[in-house]
Formats: sequence, C-alpha cells, structure tokens
Amino acid sequence: MKFSFKNDYSEGCHPLILQALSTYNLDQQAGYGEDAYSLKAKEYIKEKMNNAYADIYFVSGGTQANLIVISSILKPYQCVISASTGHVLNNETGAIEATGHKILSIETADGKLTPSDIIPVLENHRNIPHQVMPKMVYISNSTELGTIYTAKELKELSGFCKENNLYLFMDGARMGHGLTSEISDLTLEQVAALTDVFYLGGTKNGALIGEAIIINNQSLQQDFAFNIKQKGALLAKGRLLGIQFLVLMKDDLYFELARRANQQAMKIKNALKERGVHFLSDTYTNQIFPILSNDLIELLSEKFEFYVWKKMDEDFSAVRLITSWNTSDEAVNSFIETIEKEL
Repeated sequence: MKFSFKNDYSEGCHPLILQALSTYNLDQQAGYGEDAYSLKAKEYIKEKMNNAYADIYFVSGGTQANLIVISSILKPYQCVISASTGHVLNNETGAIEATGHKILSIETADGKLTPSDIIPVLENHRNIPHQVMPKMVYISNSTELGTIYTAKELKELSGFCKENNLYLFMDGARMGHGLTSEISDLTLEQVAALTDVFYLGGTKNGALIGEAIIINNQSLQQDFAFNIKQKGALLAKGRLLGIQFLVLMKDDLYFELARRANQQAMKIKNALKERGVHFLSDTYTNQIFPILSNDLIELLSEKFEFYVWKKMDEDFSAVRLITSWNTSDEAVNSFIETIEKEL
C-alpha cells in the first residue's frame, strides 16, 4: 500500500457531510440553490465575513468558478493579470482564453503579486485601443506554491487595484489553508473587505465537491445568476452543495480541517529541515516543495505518491507534497521515518 501526498482531494468527504447528506436525503426542497440548507449556509458565510450584502453562489469546482467569474465580469476586450504560477494560466486547459479573455503573465519568485509587479504591465498596455485592457488582477491564497498573503500585502494590493480601476479576484481553492497557516494574520472578514470577488474552496477541504463564489462588489452582482445558468453550473438539486457548506461552516469545521492539514505538512517540513533539506519556497500551509536528490526521490516513490515538481539540475529535483484534512499520522510518520533512515 502506498501513501499519497499527490493532492488534497484524494480523500472522500468528511463523515459529517455524508451523514448530513443521508439525513436530509428524503426532504423535499426547492431546487436551484433555493433550498433551506443552501440559504442557511450562505447566512453562516455572511456572518463569518461580517458582510450581509455579499452575493454567494455555490458551484461544483474551481475551474468552473474561475471561468464563470472572469467571463461574467470582464468585457470582451478586457484581460486578466496573473502570476506565472496562477492556476488559470497553467492548469485549466485554456478555460479563460476560451471565453475570449487574454491572461497577462508575471514572473514571481513566490507566486504572489505586488503593485510593483503590476505597474510595468499597465505601462505596457497604454496603446489604446490597439491592445487588450488590463482590468482584473487574479491572485490565489494560498498560492500554487503554498505561500500566503499577509494582511498588509493584501491591503496594499487592494488599494492599488482601486486606484487603477482594476478588479481584485482571489482564487480560494485553498483559502482555508491560507487563513489557518501558523504565520497568517489575514482573516476571512479582511478578505471580504479587500476583494471584489473571491471563493471558498470546499473540494480541497473536506467536501465531495463545491466552491462558494462570493461577490463583495455590489456593482458586479447584478444578473450574475444568468452567467451561472448559461455556463451549466446551476445545479437543479443545489442542496448537494448547500448541505456540504452548511456542515463545513456551521461550527467552523472548514477551518478546523484546513488547520489539521497544515499541521501534518509542517511535521514533514520540520523533519526535512532538521536534516538540512532546502525548499523551493518557504511555505506554512499544506503544500511543501522540498528539493531532494533524484536517487532519494526514486526510493521514496516506492512507498509514497507525490509529484516531481521541478528539475533543479542533473542530480536534484523539487517535489510537491500535499497533505489533506484526512492525511493520517501513519502516513506522515512513515514518510519521516524513511527520511530519517536515508538522510
């Protein structure tokens, strides 16, 4: 039997979600997200954000959330600014481009964007009307490299976007992991106040499927539901998603699960650091990127599943290890024991 550190959706859903889906299975409810469970889940999210005026929509996955948000908000000649590691750029099969919107890529060392990163892009797109118009800044928290935004960084980026008439959209596929990182000083309430749109990812944090799109900018809320329907994302039995978010948000299970995933990753990270291992990025979430010899990677692959992320030279590569809410102590301890034996 191999232990998997490949991704944070290798697991099924949290048992409390299965229990709730079974408990409420025979209840007759309104369709298309108007069921009592979806409505209550949205109330919980609004309370935790301290934002009663947000619009919330449940959809099935992250790529779907990204393409719906971007294609709905932007005009045909407007484009998105993203770090070169952005999920919309590398892992969504051109979904954004297929809706007619160009993505402008920025190389960054840590997967995050700052105002100084974006300024050159804006300056290089002033040949009006012959170039696409930069209109949205896309960021992830935690990022695709496992790094996170501080409250100060997000405030500066949000202020810059407002000054330059740009929308700020945060991909929250791993929002729980970002906010519960041991070094995070950012809160969900701050995210809601500083972004135009973001989403809470359930798929990677205890749900079977599901992301919650949250529109904070009221000028973007009008008619958004039409876009959900047109893109095939409006589930007739919307309670499938609503029940899951009800369970995740009711007693902060969402944050509890993310925190545990982070803690499991940090056990492995600390064990590797003690043995002098270097990392591609300094992360404190459920993704870590240790740089290991190719011989050691081959040996570890016999017992564990993970991705080889980046070749560093002829002898060393960076691998990506991801832990989930259900990553067992046995898996973590087995990995650490193997490392202790080989290093």
